[in-house]
Amino acid sequence: MIKIRDLVKSFDTKDRVLDCVDLNVEKGSIYGLVGVNGSGKTTLIKHIMGILKPDSGSIKIMGEEIYENTAIKQKMAYVPDELFFYHGFSLKDMSKQYASFYKGWSWEKYDSLVSSFGLNEKESLRSFSKGMQKQAYFILAVSTMPEILILDEPIDGLDPIVRKRVWSIIVDEVADRQMTVLVSSHNLREMEGVCDAIGIMKNGRVQIERDIDTLKTDIHKVQVAFTSEVYDPFKGLNVIHEDSRGSVKLIIAKNSFEEIEDIIGRNNPAVFDVLPLTLEEIFIYELGGGKDEQIFV
Repeated sequence: MIKIRDLVKSFDTKDRVLDCVDLNVEKGSIYGLVGVNGSGKTTLIKHIMGILKPDSGSIKIMGEEIYENTAIKQKMAYVPDELFFYHGFSLKDMSKQYASFYKGWSWEKYDSLVSSFGLNEKESLRSFSKGMQKQAYFILAVSTMPEILILDEPIDGLDPIVRKRVWSIIVDEVADRQMTVLVSSHNLREMEGVCDAIGIMKNGRVQIERDIDTLKTDIHKVQVAFTSEVYDPFKGLNVIHEDSRGSVKLIIAKNSFEEIEDIIGRNNPAVFDVLPLTLEEIFIYELGGGKDEQIFV
């Protein structure tokens, strides 16, 4: 559905903001794009939307290049992090603008979403709080009935109840219409529950791209203790982090569970526990950061 190959973009400096980016988003999936501020997420999204022209590389949406492709853009909707509304326009005014541009616009969907979020569609959008403005933009985007929905920090500034409502609507649209979603967010805890696949950006590249299930089978947190001292008990494992608390050792290893169990089991540990890893922990260790390093801000 979305396929990017060797995408390169520089602006005024010689440094590449996007450096040979590869990315794949399958139809009917929810893809999470994460990374530190300045990693290139928003610039990448603007290329996917056809707002920016790449220096080199290809961005194909539904098999076609996206830049200046109005036919494909008709099938896409975008909720940016930085919102813009015409001066004095209400949600109702904006809905008429959207309906005149998007052929797939659904007044039935629009009315349903306005009712669900409880917004005053006749009030000036400039008077809304940032969270309410984000809800308004989300209503407009989903009401276009897009085949592809692109969201940049869609739940930033929303209270927990509204965040849950947004995610629920996204999941329902994917299930009902096979809509494809790419969402950029720093809230990994919530993305972990809805995303099918994750891409992590660092220094202008997608460093890691995997489905959620594969991520959690490739890396493990293990707590072990031995009754007597054992020389190099983790030899043969790809240990990317190790910590000790008294006689108990805690490791993060990029191996299958079977490999870990086999190698550690040879030394007859008194304690052998595999502990759950959060998505945030996985990314921190995958990127080579220490346990106290804040990767996502």
